[in-house]
Amino acid sequence: MHDDQAADRGCGCPRTADLDGDGSAAAGRRRFLRGAGLLGAGVGSAGLGLLTAGPASAAPKPGDRPSDQNDGKKPKKRKNRWQPDPDARQFTVAVLPDTQYLFDQDRIHPAPLEASVRYVLDGGVNREDGTDDNIVFLAHLGDVTENGLAAEYAEVTKVFGLLDDAGAAYGVLAGNHDVRSSTDDRRGPTPYLETFSKARAARTAGYRSSSPDGYNTCHVFRAGGRDWMLLSLDWRLSDAGFAWANGVIAANPTLPVILTTHELAYADADGKAALSDYGKRLWEKLINGNDQIFLTVNGHYWPPGRTVLKNRAGHDVHVHITNYQDRYYGGAAMLRSYRFDLDRDTIDVSTFSPWVQQTAAEQRNALAAQEAELTSDVDRFSIPIDFERRFAGFAPAPQRPARGPAELLVRDTVAYWRFDGGGGDGTAVGAQQVVKDLAGQGNDLLLRIAPGTPEPALTWSAEHHPDQPGHGSVLFDGKRSPVRGGYLETVPNAPVNRETFERGFTVEAFFKLPANWDSGQSRWSAILSRWGAAGEAGKNGPSTDAEEPIATLSVSEAPALQWCVYPLSQSGSSTCWGHQLPLDRWWHVAVVNDGKLSRMYVEGCEVARNPATPAVGLTTLGRPWMLGGYSYAGLLDKVFHGYVGDVRIVRRALRVGEFMNAR
Repeated sequence: MHDDQAADRGCGCPRTADLDGDGSAAAGRRRFLRGAGLLGAGVGSAGLGLLTAGPASAAPKPGDRPSDQNDGKKPKKRKNRWQPDPDARQFTVAVLPDTQYLFDQDRIHPAPLEASVRYVLDGGVNREDGTDDNIVFLAHLGDVTENGLAAEYAEVTKVFGLLDDAGAAYGVLAGNHDVRSSTDDRRGPTPYLETFSKARAARTAGYRSSSPDGYNTCHVFRAGGRDWMLLSLDWRLSDAGFAWANGVIAANPTLPVILTTHELAYADADGKAALSDYGKRLWEKLINGNDQIFLTVNGHYWPPGRTVLKNRAGHDVHVHITNYQDRYYGGAAMLRSYRFDLDRDTIDVSTFSPWVQQTAAEQRNALAAQEAELTSDVDRFSIPIDFERRFAGFAPAPQRPARGPAELLVRDTVAYWRFDGGGGDGTAVGAQQVVKDLAGQGNDLLLRIAPGTPEPALTWSAEHHPDQPGHGSVLFDGKRSPVRGGYLETVPNAPVNRETFERGFTVEAFFKLPANWDSGQSRWSAILSRWGAAGEAGKNGPSTDAEEPIATLSVSEAPALQWCVYPLSQSGSSTCWGHQLPLDRWWHVAVVNDGKLSRMYVEGCEVARNPATPAVGLTTLGRPWMLGGYSYAGLLDKVFHGYVGDVRIVRRALRVGEFMNAR
């Protein structure tokens, strides 16, 4: 033991004496694969007291290779090398905090660490249910050993050799127990550095560079179809270390960065984290000014905790502490899983021990059972992150270029309207302006204004759906009681006014409900509707409101989409329903009828509430269509509140791959 470690033996340590772990844990996350080489030396669970019953296995000798004992058999060598899916929209970064109590002089217990490593090499696969966490990187947070002794690293290196053999992407950093804690990254040679050398790091997948001293490393891994940086930083950075870290970030200006280090923040008993004194220095000299750093994870202190800080750019930086050395069996090589889901804009965090989970629940002793999975709100939680928006300052998502109208004029296009050429962003739509039907069928749109509406009644906007062909929209600002706002209407002699669509149709629109959308003011307003009431058209069947329009694509109070029409084939209405839609987001909707059945699609995905009753054609009284207007009892009743982008009507059913938002 180093003399200057004697005073803080076991540290990682609680920040204060009363900061004990809360002990909240629950077994049963899932059973981990048993067999196939997962029971290494020291994993003979009965011999370690993990099992409640069964024959005791021989205790491992300190020099035994972790895989040398497995019911007397050596595990089969893995056939597959490290092969995570670099393009999958879901992937996992695994974190291993302080394992020091498992490698403490003659108290050597590599089995829990080996179980965690093998779990990572299997990609997080649970072979009972077939799920795969697609683990792309493993980050150790330091304090690999208790005393930083060569003999301790001789056992550690055997386990990490499994990662080397598989060509895995991993990073290791030095904690205060791995090196003399009074030194920084200029300390020179140590048993730690002899074990985790620059040369060894350079052989790991994704390695990019090391600081000249060798104590700091940079990896770049590919996941979710893009590159990400992970920095493994020493217990204490020198000025040269800070310069190196700032330099590698600057050299890769478009990469999101995850920063791992041994000490940055500590937490109170409720799990609320705050920067330590050294953490404040790390924040000011590195994190605060580098907007690319969005997540930091450190060990050292317990209990675990988290907080969110704002950087100089005004963006969130998630600061997490994970350390379980104070728990049963030195933390049992607990893994922290960060599962990124780019489709959900979420990171799901979970904490568990593969070593415990590999043993059937009924065979775990009382203390081990508490370590299978930790479920407090600092151990299992989700982080909502709009990745595109968070990374826009340094890696804006490439915008899909506008497409010319000719590309959208598929066979049987009846009408195509877009709003990217009418006027500047925020300017009023002129009373005499005409929105031309780009299909050339004469279905042009004219501005109509509810009496008493102040100027501007309708405005042009540069906002648009990212997959919209035309990069523009119109912003409706409808009010009700009394009705106010401007809307668009097809010219009186437009052919689409008389169209019955008996062979089928596709109606598409891009739209956005703004953050200030109010159900009380805007419910049941229409994106698109047709003048003429159901009763006037002779419709008197079930589910009929004689005063409602004969065709409308409306937004309910939820808000949710509703397509409500009166087909030629029936006396009552036919409706398709969408689901509740978040505000302040662009959407694409398509309603498709194949001459028999109608189906609604949102973002190219079919919704659930589509009718099975045949619906042939659309009833018409030969009157105009309205964009943004809704009539009731033959009068203007509501005006839409929100943005509407490109709108297209086709006289046949289109496939999803033919929609305007198709890639």
